[in-house]
Amino acid sequence: MQTGGMRSWLMHLDNRKKSYAPALVLTTLAFFSCAAIFLSVPAGAQKIKQLPPPPPAPRYKPKPTPTPEYEIVRVSSNLVIAPVSVTDAKGQPVLGLKSGDFRIEEDGRAQEIVQIGDPEQVPLDIALLIDVSSSVSERFAFEEQAATRFLKQVLRSADRATIFAIDRTPRLEQALTSAPVASAKLMTIKAATGPSPTAFYDTVTEAARYLAKNTPEQHRRVILVISDGEDNFSNLVRDSAVAAYRATKDENDSTPAARQRIRTASEAALLAGHRKAQEEVQQEVQKANAVFYAINPSGKALRLNVISTRAQNGMQNLAIATGGTAFVPEKTENLEAVFDRIASELRSQYLLQYYSNNKSGGASFRRINVSTPAQPQLHVRAREGYFPKGK
Repeated sequence: MQTGGMRSWLMHLDNRKKSYAPALVLTTLAFFSCAAIFLSVPAGAQKIKQLPPPPPAPRYKPKPTPTPEYEIVRVSSNLVIAPVSVTDAKGQPVLGLKSGDFRIEEDGRAQEIVQIGDPEQVPLDIALLIDVSSSVSERFAFEEQAATRFLKQVLRSADRATIFAIDRTPRLEQALTSAPVASAKLMTIKAATGPSPTAFYDTVTEAARYLAKNTPEQHRRVILVISDGEDNFSNLVRDSAVAAYRATKDENDSTPAARQRIRTASEAALLAGHRKAQEEVQQEVQKANAVFYAINPSGKALRLNVISTRAQNGMQNLAIATGGTAFVPEKTENLEAVFDRIASELRSQYLLQYYSNNKSGGASFRRINVSTPAQPQLHVRAREGYFPKGK
């Protein structure tokens, strides 16, 4: 498309900002991605080739309903529970650690661990988000089957799951329910058959708010997405397309130099929109005290260009901030191995409990750092911090 034509189209888009058409937005984003360069998979993403089998699931013993002491953040007593995953060099869970093996700090102050909670005693609430855009249609059925198997494998009678479709707008497919009901609903969802926009950021935000509103504080909260993380229709992304036009509407695009300035300004505006969206999504997930996991099923079929790399990096950063992991399995067949790994991790988490000695007050973000000083070779993952709840 000629630059002059694009500028006329963008002028029309600016005059009708409140009524975006999916095809127009996708055209804009396709123009912005024309400068894409092919990059390698981000180093932080977890590649899955051949995984050793996960440790056997602990024999389930019925436990009484947890008492109110199992709360993620309870300001009335300053009790904090930090879910922590510890793995070895092979990525396998490390079991049998005691409270003395850990060091935990909050805003730089050492905290006294009073107990390590048993994950079998704390109910688990999972929001499963599945991408239904046409780009995933070829592998969608396998993704559904693997996710269904995961829900049945990991959820116990006290646990619940909710299902969201990542579509042009967030779509709640199933409210919180048991594994059998959620699994049955999941298998009825269909992928789009034609070009369709994707509101990834809006859907993750909606899922985080849903968990925060509809699940007890004493439960563990997990957001698990099956998606490439690309977004071309969330609110901030749509706004960035108009911002790109406004940044260049007075430019004369008759020369190569002018066209390059337009392209550079457009890409900068789009990148700023994505960066702001990722920051806001991270804050919402942290406010919900949820752990974020991502599975990017594109694998070798995905040629990581600028847009794809930005999306994968965004999911990776969100996982790191909340104590989760972002996986990029190389083959579709590896999806089940990834789900097995996540299930094993959720069963083997350490729930470090401490009474915060932080006297700063207020509702500002408090940073947490967890380590195993005597065993520095171990890989420890925990959320970066939390927002204290008001009374």
